[in-house]
Amino acid sequence: METPNTHHEVLIVGGGSAGISVASKLLQADNPPSVTVLDPADKHYYQPLWTLVGGGVVPKEESERTEASVIPTGATWIQDAATGFDPENNTVTTEKNGALTYDYLVVCPGIQINWDSIEGLREGLGTNGICCNYSYEHCDYTWETAQRIAEKPGPVTALFTQPSSAVKCGGAPQKVMYLTSDHLRRSGKLDQADVEFFSPGQVIFGVKEFAKTLHEVLDRYGIETNWGHELVAIRPDTQEAVFQVSGGDGAPSEKVVKFDMLHAVPHMASPDFLAKSPLANEAGWCDVDKHTLQHVRYANVFGLGDAGSTPNAKTGAAIRKQYPVVAENLLAVRAGRTDLSDDYHGYASCPLVTGYGRLILAEFDYDGNVDSSFPFDTSKERYSMYVLKKDLLPNLYWHGMLQGRA
Repeated sequence: METPNTHHEVLIVGGGSAGISVASKLLQADNPPSVTVLDPADKHYYQPLWTLVGGGVVPKEESERTEASVIPTGATWIQDAATGFDPENNTVTTEKNGALTYDYLVVCPGIQINWDSIEGLREGLGTNGICCNYSYEHCDYTWETAQRIAEKPGPVTALFTQPSSAVKCGGAPQKVMYLTSDHLRRSGKLDQADVEFFSPGQVIFGVKEFAKTLHEVLDRYGIETNWGHELVAIRPDTQEAVFQVSGGDGAPSEKVVKFDMLHAVPHMASPDFLAKSPLANEAGWCDVDKHTLQHVRYANVFGLGDAGSTPNAKTGAAIRKQYPVVAENLLAVRAGRTDLSDDYHGYASCPLVTGYGRLILAEFDYDGNVDSSFPFDTSKERYSMYVLKKDLLPNLYWHGMLQGRA
């Protein structure tokens, strides 16, 4: 970390998957720009591993590195938080270092998890069977809870929820459900377990080829699906989940369900400082062209990752396809060119763990077309794809993607 100058050639807001990958790629150019990464974090996490932490497969420490260790050689790191954007004056305001100016801006601060969007979640998380794999602090409590209910005498109830908002990796709320169900099966407890999935939507997955297999998985574990249900409150002391139920001709109604285990997923949104800025669209996301990832109003601004307006699933795999396009196009603008690459077509990947040693690799584009990286049908459960998620993709992330090489 260095004492920041006030002006930067390329200023990258966000030092997560997107920011580090773009920084590395830019610095590999023949005539590389000077690159500054603005991010307040001490730690950097490979968050896709938290699903397997919640299933007792790996310790959560395997997902963690220091932020300093992933900043690419040649980049400047300002350990500070952005608080606002003034793109008319090429300025980013910060919490500690005042105003920073730039020639080119890359916006990738990630997604904001609104823990208070569900009443009782923040105070109850990590107690009374209330779990969430979206938290490094608490993802191992998911596994503790799964073990506890597997050993509890008599019937048990395990609830898993999906919010109506956009979320990081839309499949994660159900992956933990399948791993928990498989643990209950292996423990001989599944026949005494009421496992239920609650979603405000109406489908288990948006691409029919993968949804077909997922329905077979739901049937295998005897999981009950509850469509049109949004978790709005938790009563930790009494272990009750409160749902708002929509659908039909009547007004929304309330439904209260007792639980022994509740995996609750809060609403997520664009970070407040971005959502309130001139860079945002009406929904609060960084308003970029969905193919070039250049901002639609400011030619020297690019955006990618979870905070971008592109209508793809918000996954690390999407970033892996986005960051080379951002780097190429930023360098093109820097060189005075207008012929930008439009090579991003909405690719996203969701490795859907359906049990121990089982995985469906869902890869698809903007239009919901299957966009497979393999010459075989990945809509079927495969052990090889489970190994890919568990062992190969973390290595690809740390040693390939973050270094701008994969």
